[in-house]
Amino acid sequence: MIDGAYSAMHRAITADQTPNMFFLHYKLPQLTVESVLLIPRFAFSMSCVEKRPPLSPKAVRAGYVGCYFVLDRIPPDARIPIVQNARPVSSSQVRRAYNKIRSLETIKVEKRGWTLDVLSAVRSLGKTEFALPEIYALENTLKKLHPGNHHIQPKIRQQLQILRDMSFLEFLGPGFYRLR
Repeated sequence: MIDGAYSAMHRAITADQTPNMFFLHYKLPQLTVESVLLIPRFAFSMSCVEKRPPLSPKAVRAGYVGCYFVLDRIPPDARIPIVQNARPVSSSQVRRAYNKIRSLETIKVEKRGWTLDVLSAVRSLGKTEFALPEIYALENTLKKLHPGNHHIQPKIRQQLQILRDMSFLEFLGPGFYRLR
């Protein structure tokens, strides 16, 4: 999803001033709304933002650097449908989905990115129950998102504990977890 200036989005995320975002998908020429998606402000981290190449020196705004939102790097839990398949989602379902992830807002912004990224990694497995080695298999992906961290596996374990404490996961025994 194309966004505005990279530097402005970077400032907004690091200052914890990102707005809630609504993404609208509509059908032409019928002008019907197909979907509306809410991503709460606390679900954005620098991991889901990619720099676009700077505009060429001949462009009117030469050197301008925009950005993209990489929506699949935002955990599915934080992509809350309001309209889906051209039908409104019940307000109780929307509230329930929002309240389920609201605890992420309590994590300090500089640490929240890791939690969101590990939650995305867990969700990417497509399983309800998983073992620690399955998440470790995604270590390279997480390393690309957090190149300054050289202790990825301990960080993964730490984030799994945070997700457990926030009721996203259930600890089943050493190295085994279940999504809630």
